[in-house]
Amino acid sequence: MKLVQMEKVVFGYAHTPTLNGISLTIDDGEFVGIEGPNGASKSTLLKLMLGLLKPWSGKVTISKKNHNGKPLRVGYVPQQIASFNAGFPSTVIELVRSGRFESKKWYQKMTETDHLLVKNALMMVGMWEHRNKKIGDLSGGQKQKICIARALAAEADLLILDEPTIGMDVSSRKEFYQFLQHQVKQHHKTILMVTHQHDEMEEYFDKVIHLEEGEKGRWKCFTLNSCSEHSLLVDSLQS
Repeated sequence: MKLVQMEKVVFGYAHTPTLNGISLTIDDGEFVGIEGPNGASKSTLLKLMLGLLKPWSGKVTISKKNHNGKPLRVGYVPQQIASFNAGFPSTVIELVRSGRFESKKWYQKMTETDHLLVKNALMMVGMWEHRNKKIGDLSGGQKQKICIARALAAEADLLILDEPTIGMDVSSRKEFYQFLQHQVKQHHKTILMVTHQHDEMEEYFDKVIHLEEGEKGRWKCFTLNSCSEHSLLVDSLQS
């Protein structure tokens, strides 16, 4: 089942295209990486998928249903999440609880199931013991984790993560990769993640979307399937 499709997408800023003819597919139940050097418009690519930006030309399609035929829920954790300042008033558990209200009326109370989902989400990212801390007191890596916990509490089917391992050391990153892979394999999540640590991630990804600079600084898209098997690189760009 195809969750996201991009067909010959062109987009740029100030009348200059940066992404040129991007075509790719994200299938249900995949752990997909997006990689490329700094300035390769990786974050822009995510925003186009999410509909936060509109392509100049081409088509972006995101499924309205998940594999069970229910409305698709999308969780997005941008890079800027680590910029919560010290004065941010919310506690960890308050922020994660807010994910449950995405599927509720504003006046509805949290149920026992809601509270259990919040607790499980925080435990899954190793942040339950920090639940009463102010968000502004956390490290960058911890802030990333609680925002992922919020998406898990909201029961997101598709998780889109923009460099979520910023601020984590090597051992923390490895533990985090294993956690994400578990979400894909055991909980049927689909995860799309921007990363600079391709060598570390190779054994976990099902597919890699690689951005390479083409003519006049315009970024092109290539797809590497079955990373762990070191398959062939397939040019997904219609030149």
